[in-house]
Amino acid sequence: MPTNPPKKDDRPEGDRIAKLLARAGVASRREVERMIADKRITHNGKPVETPATFLTDLKGVSVDGKPVGPVEPTTLVAFNKPTGLITAERDPAGRATIYSALRNALPKDTPRLMPIGRLDLNTEGLLLLTNDGGLKRQMELPKTGIPRTYRARAFGEVKQDQLEDLSEGVEIDGVRYGSIDANLERGGSGQGKATNHWIEMTITEGKNREVRRVLEYLDLKVNRLIRTAYGPFLLGDLPRGQAAIIRKGDLSRFQSQLKRGYKA
Repeated sequence: MPTNPPKKDDRPEGDRIAKLLARAGVASRREVERMIADKRITHNGKPVETPATFLTDLKGVSVDGKPVGPVEPTTLVAFNKPTGLITAERDPAGRATIYSALRNALPKDTPRLMPIGRLDLNTEGLLLLTNDGGLKRQMELPKTGIPRTYRARAFGEVKQDQLEDLSEGVEIDGVRYGSIDANLERGGSGQGKATNHWIEMTITEGKNREVRRVLEYLDLKVNRLIRTAYGPFLLGDLPRGQAAIIRKGDLSRFQSQLKRGYKA
């Protein structure tokens, strides 16, 4: 005798609170989950107990006792990060963070911004920031395939054909890195002489310390690393330590590209 298939549980109305707060620019979803665990987020005066809290809006939600305001339009900012700054909101060791510089580089009414990916302490150049948690996540995901371009100054011996082999990808200590477009830019004769070489590298996965690890695999010692591009956004002549808000038209075109499936 035929039986009806079991009904699936109805999905709660709305979205997870972490998604809503990320979209509002409060913090990334992961950070929101930590804030919930620390009892920093309340709803109608009571601490939110779980990230699996579904809401239709942020009415009645507070963070650290302050009501969350309405969702603001998406903002994207380009920042020329100097070396010596931590890509974090705060550092337990008391080191300077990117926000120390951003406070002086942006208008006072700029919404709270979250970095898209990270540049480590000794890496400089283009760092993008946004108030939109959804955009942040989409741009960080390796599957989105957004290219990031770097200029690396590295000491050692290297030939162009070694760099061209990286287009096939490489496995280092059990970690597989995908196709990398790498070229000797200047300062290298291509003859393998031990000297400082400028190398331009474009990656699409953005794994942790990817550029440094790949060049170290080639027995090169990186002594300067600059990110010059992230997707269509270029460092250009943006002064060191300064920031610029991406024009709305450029941001809208980029968001449309993401919806269609990004292609460089």
